[in-house]
Amino acid sequence: MSRSTANADGIGDPDRPGALLPLLAGHEEVVSFFARAADLDATSPADHELEHGVRLASGAKLEQFARASTGDAFCFVGEGGEERPVVYVSLDGEAGLLALGLPELVRLCLVAPWWREAPGRTAGQLRAVADEYREDLPDLDERRDRAARALGLDPGALPSGTAALARLAELSRGPVAKACRVLGYEGEPLDPLFGAGRT
Repeated sequence: MSRSTANADGIGDPDRPGALLPLLAGHEEVVSFFARAADLDATSPADHELEHGVRLASGAKLEQFARASTGDAFCFVGEGGEERPVVYVSLDGEAGLLALGLPELVRLCLVAPWWREAPGRTAGQLRAVADEYREDLPDLDERRDRAARALGLDPGALPSGTAALARLAELSRGPVAKACRVLGYEGEPLDPLFGAGRT
Protein backbone atom coordinates (compact mmCIF):
# COMPACT_ATOMS: atom_id res chain seq x y z
CA MET A 1 0.00 0.00 0.00
CA SER A 2 1.38 3.40 -0.92
CA ARG A 3 2.05 5.95 1.73
CA SER A 4 2.53 9.65 1.39
CA THR A 5 4.62 12.01 3.45
CA ALA A 6 3.00 14.72 5.53
CA ASN A 7 0.51 16.76 3.56
CA ALA A 8 1.08 20.38 2.60
CA ASP A 9 -0.28 21.59 5.93
CA GLY A 10 2.02 19.21 7.81
CA ILE A 11 -1.00 17.78 9.64
CA GLY A 12 0.02 14.14 9.68
CA ASP A 13 2.66 11.67 8.57
CA PRO A 14 1.56 8.02 8.68
CA ASP A 15 5.18 6.88 8.41
CA ARG A 16 6.16 8.62 11.66
CA PRO A 17 5.70 6.42 14.75
CA GLY A 18 2.85 7.61 16.93
CA ALA A 19 1.48 9.95 14.25
CA LEU A 20 -1.98 8.48 13.66
CA LEU A 21 -3.57 7.83 17.05
CA PRO A 22 -3.47 11.48 18.18
CA LEU A 23 -5.22 12.48 14.93
CA LEU A 24 -7.85 9.74 15.36
CA ALA A 25 -8.50 11.18 18.81
CA GLY A 26 -8.35 14.88 18.14
CA HIS A 27 -8.53 16.06 14.51
CA GLU A 28 -12.09 17.17 13.68
CA GLU A 29 -12.23 15.83 10.10
CA VAL A 30 -10.66 12.52 11.13
CA VAL A 31 -12.81 12.02 14.22
CA SER A 32 -15.93 12.84 12.22
CA PHE A 33 -15.21 10.27 9.50
CA PHE A 34 -14.03 7.45 11.73
CA ALA A 35 -16.77 7.83 14.35
CA ARG A 36 -19.60 8.27 11.84
CA ALA A 37 -18.60 6.13 8.86
CA ALA A 38 -16.21 3.55 10.32
CA ASP A 39 -17.65 3.32 13.87
CA LEU A 40 -14.21 3.75 15.44
CA ASP A 41 -13.99 6.18 18.35
CA ALA A 42 -10.55 6.90 19.80
CA THR A 43 -11.48 10.18 21.50
CA SER A 44 -11.68 9.07 25.14
CA PRO A 45 -8.79 6.71 25.89
CA ALA A 46 -9.62 6.55 29.60
CA ASP A 47 -13.02 5.08 28.71
CA HIS A 48 -11.49 2.33 26.59
CA GLU A 49 -11.30 -0.64 28.91
CA LEU A 50 -11.69 -4.30 28.03
CA GLU A 51 -14.10 -6.48 29.94
CA HIS A 52 -12.30 -7.95 32.94
CA GLY A 53 -10.52 -11.19 32.08
CA VAL A 54 -10.45 -10.73 28.30
CA ARG A 55 -6.87 -11.45 27.24
CA LEU A 56 -4.63 -13.01 24.64
CA ALA A 57 -4.02 -16.75 24.83
CA SER A 58 -0.31 -16.09 24.27
CA GLY A 59 -0.09 -13.95 27.39
CA ALA A 60 1.00 -10.92 25.35
CA LYS A 61 -0.39 -7.51 26.18
CA LEU A 62 -3.84 -6.61 24.80
CA GLU A 63 -4.32 -2.83 24.84
CA GLN A 64 -7.62 -1.23 23.83
CA PHE A 65 -7.19 2.09 22.03
CA ALA A 66 -10.65 2.68 20.53
CA ARG A 67 -14.20 1.40 20.64
CA ALA A 68 -17.22 1.00 18.41
CA SER A 69 -20.63 2.41 19.34
CA THR A 70 -21.64 -1.12 20.39
CA GLY A 71 -18.84 -1.22 22.95
CA ASP A 72 -16.72 -3.56 20.82
CA ALA A 73 -12.98 -2.93 21.19
CA PHE A 74 -10.10 -2.13 18.84
CA CYS A 75 -6.90 -3.37 20.53
CA PHE A 76 -3.17 -3.39 19.96
CA VAL A 77 -1.34 -6.68 20.50
CA GLY A 78 1.94 -6.85 22.38
CA GLU A 79 4.40 -4.09 23.23
CA GLY A 80 5.34 -1.18 21.01
CA GLY A 81 3.56 1.55 19.09
CA GLU A 82 1.21 1.91 16.15
CA GLU A 83 3.02 -0.82 14.20
CA ARG A 84 1.52 -3.51 16.45
CA PRO A 85 -1.15 -5.92 15.12
CA VAL A 86 -4.72 -4.76 15.71
CA VAL A 87 -7.50 -7.10 16.83
CA TYR A 88 -11.21 -6.44 17.17
CA VAL A 89 -12.98 -7.86 20.22
CA SER A 90 -16.76 -8.04 19.95
CA LEU A 91 -19.12 -8.11 22.91
CA ASP A 92 -20.88 -10.91 20.99
CA GLY A 93 -18.01 -13.23 21.87
CA GLU A 94 -15.98 -12.93 18.68
CA ALA A 95 -12.48 -11.61 18.04
CA GLY A 96 -10.12 -11.39 15.11
CA LEU A 97 -7.08 -9.78 13.55
CA LEU A 98 -7.86 -6.70 11.45
CA ALA A 99 -4.51 -5.27 10.48
CA LEU A 100 -0.76 -5.42 10.92
CA GLY A 101 -0.47 -1.97 12.40
CA LEU A 102 -2.63 1.10 12.77
CA PRO A 103 -1.74 2.49 9.31
CA GLU A 104 -3.23 -0.63 7.71
CA LEU A 105 -6.37 -0.41 9.87
CA VAL A 106 -6.78 3.27 8.95
CA ARG A 107 -6.64 2.44 5.25
CA LEU A 108 -9.14 -0.41 5.66
CA CYS A 109 -11.59 1.89 7.47
CA LEU A 110 -11.14 4.66 4.91
CA VAL A 111 -11.88 2.51 1.85
CA ALA A 112 -14.19 -0.16 3.30
CA PRO A 113 -15.83 1.15 6.49
CA TRP A 114 -18.39 -1.64 5.98
CA TRP A 115 -15.73 -4.32 6.65
CA ARG A 116 -17.88 -5.88 9.42
CA GLU A 117 -20.44 -6.80 6.76
CA ALA A 118 -17.89 -8.59 4.54
CA PRO A 119 -17.79 -12.16 5.89
CA GLY A 120 -19.71 -14.58 3.71
CA ARG A 121 -20.92 -11.98 1.22
CA THR A 122 -20.45 -12.08 -2.53
CA ALA A 123 -18.95 -9.18 -4.46
CA GLY A 124 -22.45 -8.15 -5.54
CA GLN A 125 -23.73 -8.22 -1.98
CA LEU A 126 -20.79 -6.11 -0.84
CA ARG A 127 -21.55 -3.55 -3.55
CA ALA A 128 -25.09 -3.37 -2.14
CA VAL A 129 -23.68 -2.82 1.36
CA ALA A 130 -21.44 -0.04 0.02
CA ASP A 131 -24.43 1.53 -1.74
CA GLU A 132 -26.37 1.51 1.55
CA TYR A 133 -23.49 3.29 3.28
CA ARG A 134 -23.52 5.93 0.57
CA GLU A 135 -27.27 6.36 0.89
CA ASP A 136 -26.83 7.03 4.61
CA LEU A 137 -23.79 9.25 4.00
CA PRO A 138 -24.12 10.82 0.52
CA ASP A 139 -20.86 12.71 1.07
CA LEU A 140 -18.95 9.58 2.18
CA ASP A 141 -16.23 9.91 -0.46
CA GLU A 142 -15.68 13.60 0.30
CA ARG A 143 -15.50 12.87 4.04
CA ARG A 144 -13.04 10.03 3.36
CA ASP A 145 -10.81 12.23 1.22
CA ARG A 146 -10.75 15.04 3.81
CA ALA A 147 -9.91 12.53 6.58
CA ALA A 148 -7.21 10.89 4.45
CA ARG A 149 -5.55 14.24 3.73
CA ALA A 150 -5.66 15.18 7.42
CA LEU A 151 -3.88 11.90 8.14
CA GLY A 152 -1.17 12.72 5.59
CA LEU A 153 -2.47 10.24 3.02
CA ASP A 154 -3.07 10.83 -0.67
CA PRO A 155 -6.69 9.71 -1.33
CA GLY A 156 -5.70 8.64 -4.83
CA ALA A 157 -3.04 6.27 -3.45
CA LEU A 158 -5.41 4.41 -1.11
CA PRO A 159 -6.10 0.74 -1.90
CA SER A 160 -9.44 -0.21 -3.39
CA GLY A 161 -12.12 -1.47 -1.03
CA THR A 162 -11.89 -4.85 -2.76
CA ALA A 163 -8.14 -5.07 -2.17
CA ALA A 164 -8.47 -4.02 1.47
CA LEU A 165 -11.15 -6.65 2.13
CA ALA A 166 -9.07 -9.32 0.36
CA ARG A 167 -6.17 -8.40 2.62
CA LEU A 168 -8.45 -8.66 5.67
CA ALA A 169 -9.55 -12.16 4.60
CA GLU A 170 -5.92 -13.15 4.01
CA LEU A 171 -4.87 -11.94 7.46
CA SER A 172 -7.75 -13.77 9.15
CA ARG A 173 -6.38 -17.09 7.87
CA GLY A 174 -2.70 -16.38 8.48
CA PRO A 175 -0.22 -17.21 11.23
CA VAL A 176 -0.48 -13.83 12.96
CA ALA A 177 -4.22 -14.35 13.43
CA LYS A 178 -3.50 -17.65 15.18
CA ALA A 179 -0.98 -15.92 17.45
CA CYS A 180 -3.58 -13.25 18.29
CA ARG A 181 -6.23 -15.63 19.67
CA VAL A 182 -8.34 -13.91 22.33
CA LEU A 183 -9.75 -15.59 25.43
CA GLY A 184 -12.93 -14.50 27.18
CA TYR A 185 -13.27 -13.80 30.88
CA GLU A 186 -13.98 -17.50 31.55
CA GLY A 187 -10.78 -18.54 29.78
CA GLU A 188 -12.46 -19.96 26.68
CA PRO A 189 -11.30 -18.84 23.22
CA LEU A 190 -13.63 -16.31 21.60
CA ASP A 191 -15.11 -17.34 18.26
CA PRO A 192 -13.17 -16.16 15.18
CA LEU A 193 -14.48 -12.87 13.88
CA PHE A 194 -14.00 -14.25 10.39
CA GLY A 195 -14.49 -17.95 11.09
CA ALA A 196 -14.97 -20.89 8.80
CA GLY A 197 -17.87 -20.33 6.47
CA ARG A 198 -17.84 -16.57 7.07
CA THR A 199 -14.94 -15.37 4.94
